[in-house]
Amino acid sequence: MVTQARPPSPSLPVPEDEAATEGVTPGGVQSVDRAITVLELLGHLGSASVVRVAQELGVHKSTASRLLSALEARGMVVQNHERGKYQLGFGILRLAHAIPARLSLVTEAHDEMRRLAEEHRETVNLAVLREGVAVNVAQEIGPTSLGTHNWIGSLTPLHATSSGKVLLAALPSAERADLIKKVGLKSFTGRTITSRRQLERQLLDVAAQGYATALEELEIGINAIAVPVRDHLGTVVAAISVSGPAFRLTEETMQAMRDDLRAAGLTISRRIGFDPQG
Repeated sequence: MVTQARPPSPSLPVPEDEAATEGVTPGGVQSVDRAITVLELLGHLGSASVVRVAQELGVHKSTASRLLSALEARGMVVQNHERGKYQLGFGILRLAHAIPARLSLVTEAHDEMRRLAEEHRETVNLAVLREGVAVNVAQEIGPTSLGTHNWIGSLTPLHATSSGKVLLAALPSAERADLIKKVGLKSFTGRTITSRRQLERQLLDVAAQGYATALEELEIGINAIAVPVRDHLGTVVAAISVSGPAFRLTEETMQAMRDDLRAAGLTISRRIGFDPQG
């Protein structure tokens, strides 16, 4: 009797996607995604057991254990043997230490600042806190702002500018009190806030609402609105503002652009490491 050979089993189709083209298997991509998820989970929780990690990933405990072991071998996580839980390791710090040298706040803010200037047609500034004043480190001028003063490098008072109020409101109360006592509340126009009590009340609103306005408080005829920019720790490190002539940038106009400005501040914050859910 002649035995007929069985026909070869049909092969499963191989997806010719970009991963396959580059020699990366779908399983490899999934492992990378899971490993990143583990790091984000530990960053959020502080520490977690193998069982908790498996539950969060929706995988078997053995799979979670292998992922953690691989990350531990690279120094990305460490195990607290007394508690049996894992937490982020010093390998993460080595990677994080390399970021500041390559990451520029001005660079990361550029696209959003340009967009705001083009869409709202006014001047957009980025300011940071330095030695008791707000220092403007970047500027984009809108199409209707020709002839506007170049504020880059300018030192502006904290209490009389929208950016300055955002930066002041983010300080611990004791530090803010010492700073205000040191620099004073100089009057620049008839609308400048020179009362410590009035300023503190306004700063409470700024902290609660997430934005600040300045209505002809530094210069007659100039209004501005600003929102915070936060770093990876959630600390306010800068303020982004839109300013323009008071007849055009009215209180109603500023309220209308408020949410877009907030969104821009959040986008820049995310680019420098801020996690709103963290």
